[in-house]
Amino acid sequence: MAFLLDSANLADIQRYQEIFPIEGVTTNPSILKKVGKVDTYTHLREIRKIIGPEKTLHVQVVGTDADTMLEEADCILKEIDATVFIKVPVTTEGLKVIKTLKNRGVGVTATAIYSKMQAFLAIEAGADYIAPYYNRMENLNSDMTDTMTAIVEYIRDRKVVTKILGASYKNIAQVNHTLTLGGHCVTVNPELLWNAVETPAVQKAVVDFQSDWESVYGGGANMLLK
Repeated sequence: MAFLLDSANLADIQRYQEIFPIEGVTTNPSILKKVGKVDTYTHLREIRKIIGPEKTLHVQVVGTDADTMLEEADCILKEIDATVFIKVPVTTEGLKVIKTLKNRGVGVTATAIYSKMQAFLAIEAGADYIAPYYNRMENLNSDMTDTMTAIVEYIRDRKVVTKILGASYKNIAQVNHTLTLGGHCVTVNPELLWNAVETPAVQKAVVDFQSDWESVYGGGANMLLK
């Protein structure tokens, strides 16, 4: 099980990776749009600098035809580093790109997955990660228990190394569902993780513990320190 940050905000990445057990960062054109018009590769290199070489960085191509996507992938790898996972949408052209990149030994994250068949095809094409879009699929009335279970079983039964990287979440219940069904990792907006921990109930428990201690031993800045 692994958590990744679905963000391109440098301050957020710096802040939240110091709090949460983060194993990487995912980006896409829509996420990059949120930080404004920046020099893309300079910004992505800054993300790499923040998370370090041991964590995964996933960067998406923008083109829609195979030749353009392959050129963009080459540029991404050249401008950032060779360990970046190239995010490729699972279209007919995208599947060609996934196969080609894997033949070259490049890490690939298959993205924009809305169906079991897309996931199966991406697995067979050799993708390292597959990213089913949970909330978007749910909005299309997909049975997410059936979908996720089928993908998990497909990977298990064929003993392949592809990992499920769940994406597109609007609430923590969706994240929990992915992980309990056997998803290997999830990429999440940092605020969702923050809100899962900093709830009023948790804060009340902390305050109650402190109050109970003070009622017996008195207060103090460092109550357990001598």
